[in-house]
Amino acid sequence: MELRYPSYYKAFSCIADRCPDSCCHEWEVQVDADSAARYRSMEGTLGDALREHLYDEDGEVYLRNQNGRCPMWREDGLCRIQAEMGHEALCAVCQQFPRLRHDYGDFVELGLELSCPEAARLILTERPEWVTEALPGGAEPEYDAEIMDILQKSRPYAQSLLENGDHSVPDRLRLLLMYSYHVQAAIDGAEIAGFDPAAALAEAAQFAGPGDAGTLAEYYLGLEILTERWRKKLAAPGAPDWEEGLCRIARYGVDRHWLQAVSDWDLCGRIKLLLSGCALMARLPGPLALKAQLWSKEIENSADNLDALLDGAYSEPALTDANLLGLLE
Repeated sequence: MELRYPSYYKAFSCIADRCPDSCCHEWEVQVDADSAARYRSMEGTLGDALREHLYDEDGEVYLRNQNGRCPMWREDGLCRIQAEMGHEALCAVCQQFPRLRHDYGDFVELGLELSCPEAARLILTERPEWVTEALPGGAEPEYDAEIMDILQKSRPYAQSLLENGDHSVPDRLRLLLMYSYHVQAAIDGAEIAGFDPAAALAEAAQFAGPGDAGTLAEYYLGLEILTERWRKKLAAPGAPDWEEGLCRIARYGVDRHWLQAVSDWDLCGRIKLLLSGCALMARLPGPLALKAQLWSKEIENSADNLDALLDGAYSEPALTDANLLGLLE
């Protein structure tokens, strides 16, 4: 079996009490069944505190927030469970975050969540190279081999489009959308020729509408809002600032989401989700790292919001190709 990860993956280390936006803040932690059973039988004051805040909903177990934070968060910024019982006592989500793992059976890909401030710093400052290691074991893959082959062979070119400094930042993002449609055609069974960036940009210019940032911000405001900071930012979209970091965010999104299209064969929906975020981040106030981290926290870490964006990728006016291409200029 093959293990793959971006070169910055092993450079990550939690900055704990120095984190500007603790993962204990604003989220209700979902507790896995084994940890929930262990917490409910734990003795002492820590066990009492855990039982007080654990609750069941729709077959899952959660830790109820207290004043907007996990009840295990201490005033020094550290976790009470880890401080008193050690790292192994944490539930699965808290042990893993912000590390990602996509297991495809015959290979595994690792990554970091953009929603973590320290991970966002690495994503925005480190140029990723894929590292590959051989591991024993593995399982028979359940994916469609032909579709996965298309996705794996096409992803490096998508990554290279975003790193090509001969094009402006918005043009690179436009090319990513156009290339995703090119690959989508192959996924859908069409015979395709080579991809011509110049022709693709000309075609994108023909498809582009005026680009309405207000419509896009209003659409995002209609999703589930986890933080008031995000709501305030969405209320004030302005003129775009096409920072180079937007292409690094898009590259992170390609690394993370491209192969996931093997599950439903919808590559374009995932790229439109990603580019809607980039178009929005370019227009919101504040440092890019903070905007990117908040976007990921609100969208990638919310199953409901992620599903809504994927479901609306071809029907919502804010997410039409014309609007997105118009915003990417």
